[in-house]
Amino acid sequence: MEFFDSHAHLDDERFDEDRKEIIREIKKAGITKFVSAGYSLEGSQKGVELSKKYDYIYTTCGISPNDIPQTEEELWKDIEKIRLLVEQNIEDKKIVAIGEIGLDYHWEKDEERRKLQREAFIKQIEMANIFNLPIVIHTREAVMDTIEILKKHKVNKTGVFHCCPLNRELVKEALKLGFYISFAGPVTFKNSKNANEIIEMVPNDKMLIETDSPYLAPEPVRGTRNDPRNVRHIAQKIAEVKEIPLEEIAKITYENTSRIFGILGAV
Repeated sequence: MEFFDSHAHLDDERFDEDRKEIIREIKKAGITKFVSAGYSLEGSQKGVELSKKYDYIYTTCGISPNDIPQTEEELWKDIEKIRLLVEQNIEDKKIVAIGEIGLDYHWEKDEERRKLQREAFIKQIEMANIFNLPIVIHTREAVMDTIEILKKHKVNKTGVFHCCPLNRELVKEALKLGFYISFAGPVTFKNSKNANEIIEMVPNDKMLIETDSPYLAPEPVRGTRNDPRNVRHIAQKIAEVKEIPLEEIAKITYENTSRIFGILGAV
């Protein structure tokens, strides 16, 4: 049984002391592929480096709403550097999406800064279309603006709502637009009210699994440093809700991840 963790951050400083060992253990544990997702210029650069070093690691490149620089000038400079990073490495077939990008109004209350988030989101959607890549979306407390932007600015290759908020309207609209829904640790949390309902809403051919390592460790290891080995717990939760064998969930999500990210020969 093989698993594909569609979104992790192995570039994170919390892995600095044992990154090589953890990456080896991940492969041994049956997580035979994973995406080390970028969220800033530095994170994207590190993700590219990891993808070059390990044949089973892929990456995304982008600037998340929580990593937008302090000035607009710096933002556009960083986005241009992301564009060059993708352009210079696209032929390797290891950059599989532009992301994570999107909107996060939970931490950002200033309307001018929120406007900058929206502009950065749109600019990076345009970049994805130039490179014919899907996008990976981070959205938090910004459902309506996220969907509105996606309706106005078509993403040619659609993409993934990563660690998708358990919001019925968001999932409904995302599926209508052809996006995939990625489930992470929160669906396993005991206080997660809508998890079962949302899992049932998502068709088998549109669901992915992820850890978002080192964040959001699932039950029964909640509160620890997360890593891709724990993606099994998310798959197990989905298997229980959908009443499908774990092996089948592993196979379905592996194929879905490979398909949306255009990873040939991975299934």
